This record gives sequence, C-alpha cells and structure tokens, in this order.
Amino acid sequence: MPPTPSSVSRTSRIQGALLGAFIGDALALGPHWYYDLDALKRDYGDWVSDYAAPKPGRYHGGLPAGASSQAGFILALTTRSLVDCGGYDEADFCARMDRELFPLLDGTPMAGPGGYTSQSIREAWRKRRAGLPWGQVAGLADNTEAAERVLAIALRYADEPAQLARHVSSNVALTQRDPTVGAMTLAFAAVLGQLVNGVALDGDLSGRLMGMVKSGELPFHTVTSGELDVPQGAEAPLQAGQFASPDALLTVSSIARAAHDPAVAIEPASKVGLVYGLPCAVYHQFPAAYYLAARFQGDMEQGVLNAVNAGGQNQARAMLAGALCGALGGLEAIPARFIAGLEKGEEYLALAKAVAERVG
Repeated sequence: MPPTPSSVSRTSRIQGALLGAFIGDALALGPHWYYDLDALKRDYGDWVSDYAAPKPGRYHGGLPAGASSQAGFILALTTRSLVDCGGYDEADFCARMDRELFPLLDGTPMAGPGGYTSQSIREAWRKRRAGLPWGQVAGLADNTEAAERVLAIALRYADEPAQLARHVSSNVALTQRDPTVGAMTLAFAAVLGQLVNGVALDGDLSGRLMGMVKSGELPFHTVTSGELDVPQGAEAPLQAGQFASPDALLTVSSIARAAHDPAVAIEPASKVGLVYGLPCAVYHQFPAAYYLAARFQGDMEQGVLNAVNAGGQNQARAMLAGALCGALGGLEAIPARFIAGLEKGEEYLALAKAVAERVG
C-alpha cells in the first residue's frame, strides 16, 4: 500500500514523479504499440508485471529489458540540463539536443537511441539539418512527445506556477506548434506541479487551476467567472501567448470525479485504453493518465501496470501516469524491483534527487 498523502514530503514526491516517468517508459519498452490486444497477450501473457525485452521485429528491437526508449533519453537530457544550469536554460537545452541527440538520428522512424524516433523529433531534426534555427523547427504532430520531457521542468518549478507555465510553454513550442497540444501539455504540467506540492487529485483541482488563470499565473483566456458561472462585465481581450480556452485545465477534475463515481466503471482498469483511445494523440493520452492516477492515486505499481497493459501507445500513457502516481505516492511508493531493474536507475535516482534539491 502507498503511504498516506500527509506523510509524503515534497522532496519524495518530486523524486517519485521523475522516477515514475522513467519507470513507466521502460516498463512499456517491450510490449509497446500493440494495437491488437490479443497479440499483446500472445507475446507477453495475460499481464505484464515487470520489465520485458521487445520481441524481434518490434519497436525498440534489440534493447534489453529495463532500458529507456528515446522518450526516456530526452527526459534524461532535459533533466541534466536543468540540474547543470540550476534551472531551465533554453540555449543549453537546444545545444544538448544538437550535440547529444540529433547526430544519432537519420530521419527515419526506426533509428536513434531507444530504437524509435517520434514524428515531432524527426521534423525538428530535418529542419535543423536544413539550417533552420531553433524557434523555426516545430511541427504539427499531436503526440505527447513534449510532455514526456517538460514534466521535468514542471517538477523543477512546482512552487512557481508562472515560471512553470512560461518555461514549459517555451520548451513545448520548440518541437510542437499546435496550440491545442500546447494547452493540453501545459495543463498536464500544471497538474503535476500541484500534485508534488501536496494538492489532491480530485474534483476540486480544476477550480484551483482556474484560480491561477484569474490571478494571471497560468496563460489561459477565460470569459466565465468563478466556477464557470455567467460572465461579469466586459471581456478582457485575448493576449499574445495566451491559450484561447482553459478547457484543458477542466479535464482533470471531470475525470477524477468519474474515477471515484461508483456509477462509472472501467473494469478492469487496463480497459482505459479502449475507453479513451489507443493512439498517440494528446486527447487520448492525457485523459487516460489522469484516470489511472485518480483511480490508483499513489499506488504507482497499479497505475503504471494498468497503463502498460492497456496496449496501444502504452509507453506515453505509462510515463504520464507514472509521473502523476509518483507525485502522489512519492519515492517510497515505488516497488524496489522497478528501481533495481531499471537500466541507469542509479543515475536517474541521482538526477531526481538533484532536481528536488533545486526546488524552492
């Protein structure tokens, strides 16, 4: 059983969130991207419960059980930049991408560290190779690629929501320029920042986030007043850099209510992939991660394993759910076997500790 919320320190929550993301990524490495759920069971049995190597000819083929995908590689790159610079330094992040990642790519999907390169990273690689500067290489991919790295930025600035919003939005825009992707990714980062500060993942969280919109800490445009009540007075004009709607902030509490409502059942919880969708897009992935985290709270083992066994783009789902559950349960809620079996686990633990030390 995970520890009670009141017993979990912020330091432990930050470490748990970052380790949870790395663990979720690695747990899904073998059984990644099975849209045929019968084939997933044929290859890995009725329930994936630990790290497993990919089957020959599948995604990430040749990597050992417990290894990170390219998403984990980039998350580690982002985290090292945060630690070495003491905070988010965009020039340093971009230089590391140019120096440490892009030379290992060739523009094809099944290449590079981790055995697969996402669409948004391939697009950025091509444009950089063509001589375009950072700031002009983002594409329209609607995946969670940016969310998988900016979660480290959200942890670093958990106690500074305005800074979190500014740095997360800026980093997302380096590879993804769709405003809906940007809004949903920032909303996820804002939720994660609140959870590591001890705020509950429940039906009241969205109201808290909306209060940050009203105070100007989160850059979303809103017309309604209070709890989505009737507008009062003149509408403030939409400002540059604002997302046009705060709806991405409302998703998490709606799903939390559903997860706790006995009249709403997703059984087993791994069917969450069929309910919210198996593909890669943000509008499938974020709701499923919110549901699993709301349902299992700080029980990272159940949250992550249900994400993995749901199939489809289970790697992103498990990374996001792992970060949320880790933020709720803390480092002490992570099963020892998940840390012991994680390739580079000691390095990731040290990075998580260093990030936690820089918060506040």
